Amino acid sequence: MVEDSISHDAPLQRCSGCRSRTRVASLITSRAMAASLSRALKLPGKKGSDLGEYDPLTQADSEDETEDDDLVLNYPRNGLSPAVAGLRDEEEFDEEEEELRAQREGAGREAGSGRGQGGAAEEKAARVRGAVRTAAFLLPLSCAALLVLLCAFLIPCPQGAPHWPQWERELGDTAGVTSPPVALWDVDGDGLEDVLIGVTNISNDSQPMNTQSKKFSVWALSGFGGQLLWQKSLRGPLFSVQCGLQTGSSNPLRWRETPDSSACVLISSGHMITVNASTGRTLWTAEIGAVESSAVLLPDLQGDAFPDLLIATLPADQVSDLALVLISGRSGALIGRPVNFNLTAQGKLIGPLLHETQTGAYYVLFGLGTVEAVSLSYIYSQATGRTAASRVRLKESSWERLRKSNSSSLIHISSGSEQVEFVLPLASCQAHSNLDAASALNSSRSAWILLCDSSSRLSALRASDTRTLWSLSLASIHTRPAAGHFNDDGVPDLLIHQSANGVRKVQMVDGARGRSLWEAEFVCPRLAVEDSSVLTASGQSVFLFWAGDPLTQTQNASKAAAAAEPVLRKLFLFHPFYPTILLQLSSTTDTVLTATVSYQAQQKDASYISVSSRPSSGRALGAQMLKTLSLRAAIAEAQIVRLTDASRDGKLSAFHINKFFRRLAFRQ
Repeated sequence: MVEDSISHDAPLQRCSGCRSRTRVASLITSRAMAASLSRALKLPGKKGSDLGEYDPLTQADSEDETEDDDLVLNYPRNGLSPAVAGLRDEEEFDEEEEELRAQREGAGREAGSGRGQGGAAEEKAARVRGAVRTAAFLLPLSCAALLVLLCAFLIPCPQGAPHWPQWERELGDTAGVTSPPVALWDVDGDGLEDVLIGVTNISNDSQPMNTQSKKFSVWALSGFGGQLLWQKSLRGPLFSVQCGLQTGSSNPLRWRETPDSSACVLISSGHMITVNASTGRTLWTAEIGAVESSAVLLPDLQGDAFPDLLIATLPADQVSDLALVLISGRSGALIGRPVNFNLTAQGKLIGPLLHETQTGAYYVLFGLGTVEAVSLSYIYSQATGRTAASRVRLKESSWERLRKSNSSSLIHISSGSEQVEFVLPLASCQAHSNLDAASALNSSRSAWILLCDSSSRLSALRASDTRTLWSLSLASIHTRPAAGHFNDDGVPDLLIHQSANGVRKVQMVDGARGRSLWEAEFVCPRLAVEDSSVLTASGQSVFLFWAGDPLTQTQNASKAAAAAEPVLRKLFLFHPFYPTILLQLSSTTDTVLTATVSYQAQQKDASYISVSSRPSSGRALGAQMLKTLSLRAAIAEAQIVRLTDASRDGKLSAFHINKFFRRLAFRQ
């Protein structure tokens, strides 16, 4: 029994020892894992007791002890009692645990040292990464803010709709279709051209026409809103109004910069009045007899640093045909006496017009039905009996050779067999015939002189030797052509219109060769208003003309002649880039008498100023109306008129056409 029990207990003890060693190994492993987990959960600078959470080592010990109590049997092992065996196991376990603890502490010290060095490196790298992220965010933000500031302050904003107001004003009464004299000048110094116009008022409408009392005056109206700036009463109807005469500054380049120093010359029946352009106050008055022309600006003839004037009058002796009178621009006094001329031909008064040659010689063009030229130095010497200044004494040899005899003072520019209607310089910019230096220089130094005669032939003469460059046969022309740039050859081209049998033919003539560049036919508007041209920023010009509805190829003159009454007059704008497209800017049944163009440099716009006669109910005479039209504003609301659908322009949409015209910018 005892042997059996011993034999049976020996395997049990061996199994118990194996289980003990297994438990010890598992316990050591679990404690090492728990210690590592505990160290991993601890924060830097904190102790394990501060966590206030569950301790895996204590829990592992308690679980192991409970498991030992349940599984270990109190049987002797290897011949030893259970107590001695347990004590021996505990000693072995303590020795193994101390060795493991020493190993863990050494490894912990090494790991702690490594973690301290690695933590400092990681903290430094984190700071660098943060600085890089901050710089990457702030740099694009700064660039965007800088771009916004550049756009706000340095880049100009696109121009919107024109701010130039359009206005209409009734001025007075009008009799017939006589065009009132009009001039444009900055009167109030606001940088915008104002309107000066002659006005006639009838004092009593109930009396017969021949006994009516008429009042004549000249009005200065603000170009911005049409307000009356000043008015000047006259003894007779106004014949001519011109502004820009220098009165306060001896520097011709500053005349436009100092409006108070400029004056306006008013020519009425028998006398000339010069008034201050800003106030209308009279500066001087000159009695000059029967005036036949506007004033012509001359260079300084007396050495007083002020330009002088020349006008054409009827001679007092009633024997000569025409007289040229020199007037001091400073005081209005006559310079010497009138110089009389006997002209062989009789016809319409031509000029006078000052022409300056390439060598600086001055000649005056004038005539009656023909074009004659006379040296300015000759006129001065005949008027004063003195020799002119050296600058005025210059002569052009090519012109002097045209003199038929040495005894004659006249140089014949046109043949006596042709009746000349008018002569004008071939210049793209004609500044309303004012008396400022820019207008005179533009006209006098023009490279071309245009002649139109009664034989319906348009001719261009070369200014250097007066030879004919080209001639073009046309129908009757009743108004002066408008010069502008249709092509890019640098020579101004001419817009003319001819009327016959109820049809108005509008034609563009090449200024260099005299060939037709463009033409179209319209219903005749029954008007004799000069056409206009406005220069754009691209260097080409837009042309403005009055006409009726355009005629197609299927329509004929009989349909045009049968136009309804009253005739509807339409203002068209034409650009060379679209030769088959017209813009209808406005329409009216009023009778347009005269028109001109004013520029607004700041808005890059131009204003079309027209004077018309409007019938009034209950009045024998019509009312004289002055109206301004902003071109950019009118283009934005214009109606597109297609002359033909078979060309390239006929395929364009209204969107592309409007986009092109609305981008136009005008300049002087």
